[in-house]
Amino acid sequence: MGVKERREREKLETRDLILEAARELFASEGYEGVSMRKLAEKIEYSPTAIYVHFADKEELFRELCHHDFAHLAQSFQSVPLPEDPVERLKHIGKRYVEFGRLYPNHYKLMFMTPHPPHELDQRDNQVRGNPEVDAYAFLKHTVQQAIDAGAFRAGIDDAELISQTLWAGVHGVISLHIAKHCDSWVDWRPLEARVELMLTAVLSGLRKEA
Repeated sequence: MGVKERREREKLETRDLILEAARELFASEGYEGVSMRKLAEKIEYSPTAIYVHFADKEELFRELCHHDFAHLAQSFQSVPLPEDPVERLKHIGKRYVEFGRLYPNHYKLMFMTPHPPHELDQRDNQVRGNPEVDAYAFLKHTVQQAIDAGAFRAGIDDAELISQTLWAGVHGVISLHIAKHCDSWVDWRPLEARVELMLTAVLSGLRKEA
């Protein structure tokens, strides 16, 4: 490996180190509680070294969000999908919970940490609404397929409302698990059993009777 290639690899490794440390800090301290100086102290770098990679805290935060939301969208399609759209919704819900279980800091940053307001940039507009790279668009697209197939009861035909309700259900399961799974006050049942029952209950309530 030449000098140029080695330097490029070291630069990428430093960038990854910054992102991983920032994700942990944002998840634990919240957006307002993190400064570039605090991040520099955590990884034992100078603030100047971080500014080589990111112009400011907002750019760093947005880069993390883009990366983690893309990772979530990819996880939905990483295994073969059921043909039946309702069964596919159950698959999406289980993959969502599994993502949160495997990557709790990612999940806390994405869905349990208040995000600062920002205007959509060019990269946001390229992702938003594309089911291949936008996790919410993928969910809504599958819900619309279930509606078009006549799978749901009469009057249940708002894809946005159904998507947001399903999202709220799985978010409740995994966020409670992340925040409270070590709490011995509750005799917790297995995570897989909780998400299975929640999805079965919600989807059964939506589904048209045979």
